[in-house]
Amino acid sequence: MSRLATALCLASLVTLAPAAQAQTPTTARQPTRPQSGIRVRGFGEFGGRTFIASQGFDAVLGSHTGPLFGGGVEVLIGPHLFVSFGASRFQRDGERVFVSEGEVFPLGIETTVSIRPIEASAGWRFADPQRSVIPYLGGGIGWHRYQETSEFAQPGDDVQFTKTGYQVLGGAEWRAARWVGVVGEAAWMAVPGAFADVPTSAAAAFGEDDLGGAVFRVKVVIGTR
Repeated sequence: MSRLATALCLASLVTLAPAAQAQTPTTARQPTRPQSGIRVRGFGEFGGRTFIASQGFDAVLGSHTGPLFGGGVEVLIGPHLFVSFGASRFQRDGERVFVSEGEVFPLGIETTVSIRPIEASAGWRFADPQRSVIPYLGGGIGWHRYQETSEFAQPGDDVQFTKTGYQVLGGAEWRAARWVGVVGEAAWMAVPGAFADVPTSAAAAFGEDDLGGAVFRVKVVIGTR
């Protein structure tokens, strides 16, 4: 082979080498597999709720909506199943009233309404390793402690009880980082018969006996997905 032919062959090899390297398929990044086993996570939450007993709450508080705050723990079992335990608090100041034939008469006595639900829920997470958003659905049971107190209340004026209810819920979790998630959740709570044994309450005067309602909250989750 002549020197010219040898030079041409070498030049061709040098030219084709990068092209061949570029055409070599790269190894695709493997998606993160859904986690198995049991993981425990903590969360804090804030949001708002509205009450089915709208007339009674409007009469005492001037509104049947308000903010809530809380927190809890969540146990993930495999990639999909979850069990959650949470506690929250709703509290607003208002005024005691007397209701007669649907008409509200303010009594000029300041009062504070406080509701502390403790909830246990379970559900299913639609986890996909290729998505950073995880929708979920669930439901559970709750214990709702209701208190209506006034500083100068007479014996029997204050109201206090704990009733059992249930809830259905759904939401989505966005993984902001490996150990941090942000959750948006909506729930519907029902606590039937809550005011049935409190005939002096404004809600009972309006024929309302359910302490439940809609809940909307945002959670900040600390833990893996």
